[in-house]
Amino acid sequence: MNLWFSHQSKNNAKVLAALRNAKIGSSYESFPWEKKMRELLLPSGATSFLSILLLPRASDTSASKYNSLEDTLARADTWLVSSQASGVPICFMSVQTEALLTKISGETASATVTMGSLADLANMANVSLYGFEDYHGVDIGVVRAVRLWYTPIAGEIALEIKLLQGDTRLGFAISRTEEGFIYVSSVADENSHSVASTRSGLLQLYKEAKKASKLLIVSRVGNEKVLPWMVATSGDIKCFDTVSLSQKLSLHRHALKPILLHFLMWDKITVDVPKDESNQNGTTKPPLPQSVIPLPTTTEQEEVPRGMSFEGSVRSSVSSEDDGLEIVKSRATGESSFRFQNIKLPDSWV
Repeated sequence: MNLWFSHQSKNNAKVLAALRNAKIGSSYESFPWEKKMRELLLPSGATSFLSILLLPRASDTSASKYNSLEDTLARADTWLVSSQASGVPICFMSVQTEALLTKISGETASATVTMGSLADLANMANVSLYGFEDYHGVDIGVVRAVRLWYTPIAGEIALEIKLLQGDTRLGFAISRTEEGFIYVSSVADENSHSVASTRSGLLQLYKEAKKASKLLIVSRVGNEKVLPWMVATSGDIKCFDTVSLSQKLSLHRHALKPILLHFLMWDKITVDVPKDESNQNGTTKPPLPQSVIPLPTTTEQEEVPRGMSFEGSVRSSVSSEDDGLEIVKSRATGESSFRFQNIKLPDSWV
């Protein structure tokens, strides 16, 4: 009996030793990333995790001193609340500090860390710029920026605007909020049956946004994101230019190339795309080849105002009902080139 207990005790000791030494091994699982991103993400292959990076604001004109981390966090919070109050359909996800390396002089750093000393770490709790000091002095600085993560309330929706021969305008206006978001500020009404935006269902989406007291925010043009992405040390928001965007949209119209727009959504909405009433069968006319650009008529060119400033600003106008695109033909080579005439009119129609 004693031998049995002794044997059992030895076995238990071996099992316990094996348990202590046992490691859970690692492995690899192949994952069809491209297929899943194509099928599960809308827009395809693009994330709905959106962010904006806020650099600490300079507290002097020489940009050698910066406000505290607390100030940068407060400005991130202000930007988010202001965006939501303006009608941008986004919600908060997370916030984090992001370390950016830069080259600085010793007096620029708000705090310094001596190599081998942990006592200096307490001085960095709320500073936006600190440096590492070695035998040669402080030369490498760490800027503590704040990255604010947000997401659309109900994802994004894609809308394709198809162009037909004879379209003289797209039929909608774009503007920009103080927070740097580009939005559709007006759309041609349902009486304008020949307007591309009305045919595509943009008018319905615009009305739904107004009913919900939200702005119809353009998040992507094609595959390019057009959301604000950074706040500079001056406090200015780095965002996309409404002038160049309206010009790109106008080139789409002249080339008869469909425009794919994505919008930030506040609710799950289905957009009914009306059929083209000019075609009894409900089918669209085949577009011209992309290399063929319809030239404007002489009358159209004469109607465009000349010699006026063409600039975009916050909540500003960016183009006219006639987009001002002029096609110039070279007498020497016979080739055509593009130029946009300077325009500034009350409505930002494209």
